[in-house]
Amino acid sequence: MGKYLVMIYDDEAKWAADDGSVMEQNHKNHQAFVEANGSAVRGGGQLDGSETATSIRSDGNGGYVVTDGVFAETKEVMGGYYIIEAADLDEALAIAKQVPSPMGGVEVRPLVNGG
Repeated sequence: MGKYLVMIYDDEAKWAADDGSVMEQNHKNHQAFVEANGSAVRGGGQLDGSETATSIRSDGNGGYVVTDGVFAETKEVMGGYYIIEAADLDEALAIAKQVPSPMGGVEVRPLVNGG
């Protein structure tokens, strides 16, 4: 068994245009996902908006540059995640395909040394 990070990417502009009905249904869908996959889910969470992000990069001289915002200027930003346990990548992908992501998609990566 290995552990995988399932990153949920969303288009925040689409969420901002939502009247609340999609968000409400999305919460219900995530609850159903966790209920259906509880034996594989090891953790997870929803992130605050990208406007609250702070990025830290090495300045190359032993110090750091701290900036407001996400690393990349993209349309979709990471909005939440799950850590799951699966027998292999195929099983992890089968689980990840069930993750609700109505305003974007998901990315799956194995954790090094099983996390």
